[in-house]
Amino acid sequence: MKGLRGDRLVLGWIGLQGLSAAGDAVWTVALAWTAVQVASPAVAGLVVAAGTLPRAVVLLVGGIVADRLQTRWVMLLVNAVRVVVLLVTAVLVAIHGASVPLLALAAAGFGICDAIYVPSAATIGRQLVPAETLPEYAGASQTANRLGGMAGAALGGAVVATWGIGGSAIANAVTFGLVVGYLALALRPRYPLPRAEAEPAVRGIVRGFAHLRDVPATRTLVLTLSGLNLAVTPALSLGLALHVRDAHWGAHTLGLLNAVVGLSAALGALALFRWRPRHEATAGFWFLVLQGGAIALLGAGPLVTTALACAVIGATSGAASALLSAVFVGTVDGEYLGRMASIQMLGDDVLMPLAMVVFGVVASAFGPAWACAGFGLAMALLMVVPLSRPAIRAISLRPEADLVGSRP
Repeated sequence: MKGLRGDRLVLGWIGLQGLSAAGDAVWTVALAWTAVQVASPAVAGLVVAAGTLPRAVVLLVGGIVADRLQTRWVMLLVNAVRVVVLLVTAVLVAIHGASVPLLALAAAGFGICDAIYVPSAATIGRQLVPAETLPEYAGASQTANRLGGMAGAALGGAVVATWGIGGSAIANAVTFGLVVGYLALALRPRYPLPRAEAEPAVRGIVRGFAHLRDVPATRTLVLTLSGLNLAVTPALSLGLALHVRDAHWGAHTLGLLNAVVGLSAALGALALFRWRPRHEATAGFWFLVLQGGAIALLGAGPLVTTALACAVIGATSGAASALLSAVFVGTVDGEYLGRMASIQMLGDDVLMPLAMVVFGVVASAFGPAWACAGFGLAMALLMVVPLSRPAIRAISLRPEADLVGSRP
């Protein structure tokens, strides 16, 4: 099979991912908007974040499930549970109205579902396409998710204003229902992964961390990927907003700059359809060195410089994410892939609140320009670690290459 062109099974799955991302964005907007209507800002923030703690607690178990059970059935069942959660929420809102406990329970339910679903979903690409097609698959998937999320966010306000959070829940339930139908009737894995042996959950988690310790290339990938968002997310969410405020450019400019990031990210991921580096990991980490430089410029300078920095951040993010996620999925031992994905995501979840606080403290003390510069340079320097590892530099997903650290 050459690329994804003509592969209706995979292209249909990618399209449904984008549709599901749009539904999720509609639901997220509705949850946040409804929360601020029924509670104080502080309580509303807790409601929106209510899924974070359950997700973190269950995430490592989700990794075990991903390595032990058949991926398609895990994804199907979790999406069916999501449909039930959304429909029950819509019914209860219609009967009793929106309340803080109901919204928090819905958010927590989604957090638990995410913890089970995401590690399994991280392995499905390797079961659908050969290793050499993984970067193209990852680029297409991320583009569909980004565009779907942008469209859903744009529609979310109109949906919640017209039909309320109940209508938003039903709309998202429809998208998950379509995913359930596709998983049940159409999607069939082509490249089965080895399954982990049945054992107590704690032992399975310990075995996962032991694998991380024993395989240097996997350890470097997991630890590095866990920290990729710790610089860019605070810079874009806090640093950019502070810079726009201080420059008196207005809220509409902030929206346009975020749109530049999103569109550039989609273009960066799509570029992999036309261009493929021989060593995907090396190219991906060099993209992130460039991204670190752009982050360093984000908090100061005129509008044209800020817009250019946003474009570079988006493009490098789209390309690097597609390349590095493909390397991760294509090279980690299949028996441990779900657990490695859960550890990587858990690191991001745990460290992100700290990164946001540190960025805010630095920005308050020295200004957003210094905070962006510090975080950007720290990110660029962090990339020295994987780029200095010969095993990482030698990785290639191309079939004619001498695969180092490739799939078992």
